[in-house]
Amino acid sequence: GTKSGTHGGPVSLSLASPEMCFVFSNRYKLQTWQQLWLWLVEAEQTLGSPNTDEQIQEVKSNLDNPDFKMAAEEEKQLPRALMVHVHRFAHCCPKAVGIIHPGTTPCYVGNNTDLIVLRNAFDLLLPKLARVISQLADFAKERAELPTLGFTHFQPAQLTTVGKCCCLWIQDLGMGLQNLKRVRDELCFQGVKGATGTQASSLQLAEGGDQKGEQLDKMATEKAGFKRAFIFTGETYARKADVEVLSVLTRLGALVHRICTDIRLLANRKELEESFEKQQIGSNQNPTRSEQCHSLARLLMTLVVEPLQTFERTPDDRAFLTAESGNTVLNTLQNTSEGLVGYPNVTKRRVLQELPFTATENIIMGMVKAWGNCQACHEKIRALSQQAAAVGKQEGGESHLTEHTQPDAYFSPVQGFLEEEVCPLVMQVKGELCL
Repeated sequence: GTKSGTHGGPVSLSLASPEMCFVFSNRYKLQTWQQLWLWLVEAEQTLGSPNTDEQIQEVKSNLDNPDFKMAAEEEKQLPRALMVHVHRFAHCCPKAVGIIHPGTTPCYVGNNTDLIVLRNAFDLLLPKLARVISQLADFAKERAELPTLGFTHFQPAQLTTVGKCCCLWIQDLGMGLQNLKRVRDELCFQGVKGATGTQASSLQLAEGGDQKGEQLDKMATEKAGFKRAFIFTGETYARKADVEVLSVLTRLGALVHRICTDIRLLANRKELEESFEKQQIGSNQNPTRSEQCHSLARLLMTLVVEPLQTFERTPDDRAFLTAESGNTVLNTLQNTSEGLVGYPNVTKRRVLQELPFTATENIIMGMVKAWGNCQACHEKIRALSQQAAAVGKQEGGESHLTEHTQPDAYFSPVQGFLEEEVCPLVMQVKGELCL
């Protein structure tokens, strides 16, 4: 999507939720700027400044009264968006002109707004991720005992269950949830800082000492809903905070990429599919949501760069695009997780096809107990497995590994295991498929 001008309406993001669009909109940014001016004058009054109740009430009454038309006209004369709105807001609050924005820099409202936006964006992401985990947990519980093939290098390996496979996704997402919450909770407010990160201008206006400056910083931080402010800043807050935001969202992208890869592969095997509406036809029945998540997850995974910062002021490398993409990824993943459809009979048929091969580990362990040579047995099993697989690959027929091991005298120590456990298990799965 593209963002509108500095005096325009909300951000346009084709896949973002309305809530996230509003958080990143110019309207919300402007409202937050005005709120920051209010918090500042209230805190200054508490600490002894001559700000009057009448002036503060006038600021309060105009918080939700943005005049974008006036701002557009002002912008023709003043190129800086923030100063445009300082002038516009002062026009709306003629009695409070003298107390709006003095002693601060554009970064007081600009950077603090950025931090508020990031925090609020996290507050939208966290419940979405929790919802995905909840949906997948329900899916896993329903299939906790449904056997399926496990894979190594996407080749059939030992048996596992559909529920357990889903729990691998849940565990990853749970760690992602913890990391998102940690970074959200560790976000600091920039606070009330001046052009070089000091409070010289504020202290001069308030005619107070260092203690009053610290109190002003603390009060503004509390009003904004943050637990702490940066102790040291330049004119901007440390861009290391942006790195942390980018990094945790990039790791979230990696988790989603893994999950959607699994879903797409299982859809190819006809074991799993996304839900689709009755009116959907053709390619719309394919795993399109997972493909969409895949694409956005790759975007998230490539956006970690170390923001540039020099001395007290820095270029504005922002983490916002990543936060918006993270929201869209979770929206789509939530939609996908709510409608996953499994096909147990297909899963059982896949198990049956590979079941004799999955018993090889048990055969090897039984042979080791009898002969003690794991490497020799492993090589023997490998050769017989290739023979059995060749029947299906080259001839299109069905041939099980047990048909090759039973006649071989080498495996005589485990013939009882083959006859009593492997073969009956094959028959059991066949019987279930016939029900």
